[in-house]
Amino acid sequence: MTDDAPELRASDADRERVAEVLRDALAEGRLDMAEFEERLDATYQARTYGELAPITRDLPGAGVAVPAVSMTKDPAAGTSWAGRIVGGEGSSARAVAVMSGFQRTGRWTVPRRFDCFAFWGGGEVDLREANFAAGEVQINCVAVMGGVNVIVPPGVEVVVRGIGIMGGFDQREEGVPGEPGAPRVVVSGFAFWGGVGVERKPTRAERRRLKEARRQEKLERGGHGRELHGRDWHGRED
Repeated sequence: MTDDAPELRASDADRERVAEVLRDALAEGRLDMAEFEERLDATYQARTYGELAPITRDLPGAGVAVPAVSMTKDPAAGTSWAGRIVGGEGSSARAVAVMSGFQRTGRWTVPRRFDCFAFWGGGEVDLREANFAAGEVQINCVAVMGGVNVIVPPGVEVVVRGIGIMGGFDQREEGVPGEPGAPRVVVSGFAFWGGVGVERKPTRAERRRLKEARRQEKLERGGHGRELHGRDWHGRED
């Protein structure tokens, strides 16, 4: 380990690993709720490895292997589009909701064609953390007196080819250029007295990063304002 390793910037994945250790410690009774919340706040505010490492230094107890935070900047799996187009058959090929609901979310592999059907029910197909079997995948939706919502991450190109009769397909995300190497998602199918929505949302980790960036910006603006308030218009201290 080099002397400057603690100053390396931590990633969202690093913070999530530390948060998982804290959740396990809470479940095992090693931390009470107040300690857990305090350390979890510190985890999501940490910017470097040096700030992350002390948070779990005393967890878990002696004699138990500690899942330590790595102090080397290895590339995180799945952080590039090339790493998320994995080939294969996909982990799930279809979903059905009849007077009920379904969800496909989290880490899963989208096949070249994914079929979903909703009758008097609803479903959600969330691609934000998914891998893709090919550079172009098709989400084929049939909604009869029901609805299906497709959620895609920023950077993905969306094409909508569905037909609606007394229903509709959301086309607001169509026409947004995709990032280089990103997959193309074709939303097709049929909606009768129902609808298929398409939304573009960041991942939870990205939302936390943006929230923290906004919080830090507010803190910096507040500090600058207090500094100006302490000076007169000539720049002299009050």
